[in-house]
Amino acid sequence: MLTDATIRAAKPKERPYKLADGGGMYVLVRPDGARYWRMDYRYHGKRGTLALGVYPTISLADAREKRRIAKKQLEDGIDPGHQRKVEKLAKRSATGNTFEALTIEYLDKLKREGRAPTTLGKKQWLYNFAIADLGNRPIAKITAPELLATLRKVETRGHYETARRLRSACGEVFRYAIATGRAERDPSADLRGALTAPTVTHHAAITDPQAIGALLRTIDGYTGQPITLAALKLAPLTFVRPGELRHAEWNEFDFDAPMWTIPAAKMKMRRPHLVPLSRQALAVLEDLRPLTAQGRYLFPSLRSVNRPMSENTVNAALRRLGYGTDEMTGHGFRSMAATRLNEMGKWNPDAIERQLAHQEENAVRRAYTSQAEYLDERRAMMQAWADYLDTLRNGAEIVSFRNGG
Repeated sequence: MLTDATIRAAKPKERPYKLADGGGMYVLVRPDGARYWRMDYRYHGKRGTLALGVYPTISLADAREKRRIAKKQLEDGIDPGHQRKVEKLAKRSATGNTFEALTIEYLDKLKREGRAPTTLGKKQWLYNFAIADLGNRPIAKITAPELLATLRKVETRGHYETARRLRSACGEVFRYAIATGRAERDPSADLRGALTAPTVTHHAAITDPQAIGALLRTIDGYTGQPITLAALKLAPLTFVRPGELRHAEWNEFDFDAPMWTIPAAKMKMRRPHLVPLSRQALAVLEDLRPLTAQGRYLFPSLRSVNRPMSENTVNAALRRLGYGTDEMTGHGFRSMAATRLNEMGKWNPDAIERQLAHQEENAVRRAYTSQAEYLDERRAMMQAWADYLDTLRNGAEIVSFRNGG
C-alpha cells in the first residue's frame, strides 16, 4: 500500500516506472518527475487502463475512491473506460449545445452565406441580451417562460422594439437548433402576443415640394467632405436604404446599362435589387470617381479605405446643414420619393414598390416577383424623378406628372 510520503519521495528515472497501490492501481512516475494515477483492469478478458488523474491534484484518497467506483462498475458489468468516454462526450455535447454555442454557430453560418457585416453586428448585439441570461443553458431545455423573463428585462428599459426583434432573432437560433438535431421546438413561437407592442414611429422626411427644393439647394452648399457631399446628392436620386448606399461598391455599377445592381447579401429582403441610374446620378458618380474609384467602396471611411463610411455620416451631415432629427434623416429620402411618386399619379404603384425594394406581402406573388419586374417603367420613372428634383432645386413652378410633365 502506498503512502503520500512514498509518492512524494519517488525520484524520476530514465524510464517511466510504477508504484503499485493494489487492485490494479499505481502511480506512474515519468522521467520529467510527473506522477500519474493509472488503473489496469480486465473487461470480458480484454485489458484496459484507466487514467485517474495527476498527483498531487488527485490525492491518494481521491485516487482510491476513483478505484472503488471503477471496481463497482466492473461488478455491475460496465467497462469503466468506455463509461468515462461516454461521460466526457455527454459533457462536451452539453457544452456545445448551449444557447451561446448555437448562437455563435448560427452567426458563423450567416457569415458564410455572405450576410453583410452590419447585419451580423446588429444580430450579435441583439443576441448579447439573451446570452447574458441564457448563454450557458442547454438550448433544448430553455422554456418559453425563461425566454420571456429575458425579454421582459429589455422591455423594462422601455425598449419594446428591441425586445420584439430579440424574440424573432432567438427564434432563428432555436429553429437552427431544431434543424441540426439539438432541440425539438422553438419556445419563442409561444410568446407571440406576450410582448408590449412598440409604437410605430416613422422616419422623419421632407415631402413638401418647396421644402424638397430648399433641401436640395442646401445640400449643394455643403462644405464638408466631398465624399459625404456625393452621398447626400446620390441619396435622393436612388432612394435606397442608408446601409445599401454606404456599402455601395464600384464593381456593382454598369455605366453602359446604366444600372446599379445591389447583391442579395446587402439587401434587407435578401434579393438582388436593380437601381436604374439617371443622367444626374451618373454625373454624381463621375465627380466621385477620381476620389474613390481606386478603392472598393464609393463612400469609404475617412479612417480606412477598406471600410465604408459610418452609418451616422449622412445623418450627421444633415444635422450640420441645420435639419433636426424630427425633420429629415438619411432614410427619409425613401419616404420623400415614395410620397411624391405616388402622389404624382403617373407611375404604377407596383413599379414604385419594386424600386423601393419593398417585400411583397402576398407569399404567392412574392415567389414570382423578379428584380427586373417593371424595369422599363422604372427606368423612365427614375429619370423623370431626377428631372423633377432638378425642377424643385431650381425653384421653378411645380408641375404634376399626371400628364407626363
